[in-house]
Amino acid sequence: MSNCPVAVTESTPRRRTRIQVFWIAPPAGTGCVILKASIVQKRIIYFQDEGSLTKKLCEQDSMFDGVTDKPILDCCACGTAKYRLTFYGNWSEKTHPKDYPRRANHWSAIIGGSHSKNYVLWEYGGYASEGVKQVAELGSPVKMEEEIRQQSDEVLTVIKAKAQWPAWQPLNVRAAPSAEFSVDRTRHLMSFLTMMGPSPDWNVGLSAEDLCTKECGWVQKVVQDLIPWDAGTDSGVTYESPNKPTIPQEKIRPLTSLDHPQSPFYDPEGGSITQVARVVIERIARKGEQCNIVPDNVDDIVADLAPEEKDEDDTPETCIYSNWSPWSACSSSTCDKGKRMRQRMLKAQLDLSVPCPDTQDFQPCMGPGCSDEDGSTCTMSEWITWSPCSISCGMGMRSRERYVKQFPEDGSVCTLPTEETEKCTVNEECSPSSCLMTEWGEWDECSATCGMGMKKRHRMVKMSPADGSMCKAETSQAEKCMMPECHTIPCLLSPWSEWSDCSVTCGKGMRTRQRMLKSLAELGDCNEELEQVEKCMLPECPIDCELTEWSQWSECNKSCGKGHMIRTRMIQMEPQFGGAPCPETVQRKKCRIRKCLKNPSIQKLRWREARESRRGEQLREESDGEQFPGCRMRPWTAWSECTKLCGGGIQERYMTVKKRFKSSQFTSCKDKKEIRACNVHPC
Repeated sequence: MSNCPVAVTESTPRRRTRIQVFWIAPPAGTGCVILKASIVQKRIIYFQDEGSLTKKLCEQDSMFDGVTDKPILDCCACGTAKYRLTFYGNWSEKTHPKDYPRRANHWSAIIGGSHSKNYVLWEYGGYASEGVKQVAELGSPVKMEEEIRQQSDEVLTVIKAKAQWPAWQPLNVRAAPSAEFSVDRTRHLMSFLTMMGPSPDWNVGLSAEDLCTKECGWVQKVVQDLIPWDAGTDSGVTYESPNKPTIPQEKIRPLTSLDHPQSPFYDPEGGSITQVARVVIERIARKGEQCNIVPDNVDDIVADLAPEEKDEDDTPETCIYSNWSPWSACSSSTCDKGKRMRQRMLKAQLDLSVPCPDTQDFQPCMGPGCSDEDGSTCTMSEWITWSPCSISCGMGMRSRERYVKQFPEDGSVCTLPTEETEKCTVNEECSPSSCLMTEWGEWDECSATCGMGMKKRHRMVKMSPADGSMCKAETSQAEKCMMPECHTIPCLLSPWSEWSDCSVTCGKGMRTRQRMLKSLAELGDCNEELEQVEKCMLPECPIDCELTEWSQWSECNKSCGKGHMIRTRMIQMEPQFGGAPCPETVQRKKCRIRKCLKNPSIQKLRWREARESRRGEQLREESDGEQFPGCRMRPWTAWSECTKLCGGGIQERYMTVKKRFKSSQFTSCKDKKEIRACNVHPC
């Protein structure tokens, strides 16, 4: 603004359509910078807050600002935690329309692991390993998995999930890929990556995500939007750029909207890139003794309840319930505090103004045979949540699991069960036409060994409908599948290059184009053609005039004195398509045989010869011309050049009157013209 002490003023009176300002960014954490360009006219400031004349620039998120510099603290949590990673791809033609690759878009198989801070899968500002390079360029997780497994002391779980072809489908058509993994006190970080395909070397993922909290607990849930990053191994700027290795290799960095004008993410305003995926990491179980003192969900709170007596039943008379179910087994098999539960169903609420109590009842408990003197007691974890009921209508079964936290001190075997099952009821009032089904079986193998295929699963009728009707529930399901572990990717090809120039400068020739094999040769044979050849046609080549050889020289036309003799040649090929014109077809040169004698007899002989010569020329002229009533015509002229090189033109020639007889009364004695077609071949 003009009254701002750091304003830059353009003082030149010439017209300006653009200005450039060099500025220094303030220290990190200061906030955003606003640049305003104003137009001053007659001491009035216009347009300083309109359109592109005002630009707001803010710091990038620290997670994308070069090397990841947030310190990784030591973890103080106890036991282990189990998580589920779910990957939601959002890269589609609708969200990223520029140059979107319609045919081969996909996400490669997810590969990663839970690890310690001593191992780095990938990081911003670091260099891609060979495993990261093969994921980034080829979508192959084989080398990456090999590198992770070589760090067995630093890695707790290898994370793997299926590839997705195509990159995006609605969730009701294809479930999002997921994988489960565990973390512990030393290996509490999680990293993964997956390639955007096709692309030069672009990926998304997380690097060293810490799942340990400073309160010595385990993170409940992580939701992170992802933008693509460049592995620094290929210099392509579009999805289907041909292979162009980056030499020397560059550091891993996030893509930005100002990288290159041809980039599919380019934005001249420098805006942020629309996220291409979202990853959700949820805690699904904890094992072992937990040492965080702040419970973070309902189960934790119930587990920490102190034993206390339940009040007598104070259920209002207006609430009609079923009987209480039997108490469940205690969640603790040792002297640790546990809980047990019973349930009842609300059948009717006679007065809506009077609230009805809960239908679940919890009670603190301790495991059987628990005593301080008993050294054979084994410590068990809490039960994991019950599985879904095995049927959708009627009576079924469900199960749950737990783990041994500590084995008996006396070395005896722990005999307490780690799994239990119970009956479950879903929709007690099933209609007579309902049928009970078994659980779905495992999915069959994919019908394709590599690429897109189909897989099926089946179930059976457990109990037919009570009314004798046919069971309408489906007994088989099919869905598309993609083989993520298919490591033979023999035909990962670059796009076709541009056609070469025609092999000739005129007429018919050939031209070629090539593409390159991007996948490694050892992954399999590729039978796809890498070069194509096709005919090309340029304008016809010029054809020069072609002539016969010169004839022999004629005899001299005089028997004495000065004369001349001639030689001729014939036209074999008229010039075409702008070829060289025909040169002369008649040449003459002087000749002298002897001097003529100067006596009367010789003179008479000369006159006689001259008279005979004139008579001969007259006869020749009469033979050359055409005789018409009342006139003599000159010979036809040569045909003119064709008016077109191809596609049909015309040629002309003329005959003119040489002599009219005085006594002629005919009107047909006129100049004549003839026309004919030429170059009738197609262009």
